[in-house]
Amino acid sequence: MFIPTLAGTQLTHERSFEFNWSSGFAESQKKKNVIALHNAAKRAGLENVLEISTKSDVEVGRRLSAFSLKINLEGFQYPLESVYQGSKVFERQGPFPEIFEFQPREAKRFIREIDAGNLIGFELEGKRFPLSPKNAFYDWLYIRALAGHSEWIAANVDYDGYTDIEFNPEKQVNCQARAFAELKSLYARSELEKAVADFDYFASRLPPI
Repeated sequence: MFIPTLAGTQLTHERSFEFNWSSGFAESQKKKNVIALHNAAKRAGLENVLEISTKSDVEVGRRLSAFSLKINLEGFQYPLESVYQGSKVFERQGPFPEIFEFQPREAKRFIREIDAGNLIGFELEGKRFPLSPKNAFYDWLYIRALAGHSEWIAANVDYDGYTDIEFNPEKQVNCQARAFAELKSLYARSELEKAVADFDYFASRLPPI
């Protein structure tokens, strides 16, 4: 679970909870795990928690999923996940702006199937972006996609913490729940506009993971 912070050097505070895991890839199993995770959080005093993924039982949680969001690039709206995948630069190939229009799952499959060497960075709008901090580019895209709705979010999406049941911290780096918590923190600190406009500033606000 990721909790926005209002002061200090860290934008978010991470909490972990033990709960009984329901194995399997079916949507029903994942939803059971969301309930179990949130119940564990409640036992720790965090009553109001939002799942941010396509498995959320709350509409706004599903809408905030990276697979549901779009980002504006030069006046065109593209799926956020497809832009992230298409911005990847490998040793022998990339970026791939031609897949920006793909559906997110198609874009991810396209990248999985190419043989272009190791990932060395990202490129978007003629600019290069580094791999470190590892989650910076993804989180920055996510925050850019939502920045125009920040006032509505501040007024209508207020929870103790945010989860993403699809995120495996042992295998993955990017987490939409963490990115959303960062957005909430930046807005509360009046830093959101600067973070959206300046990737380097945003990256400097993240721990070097």
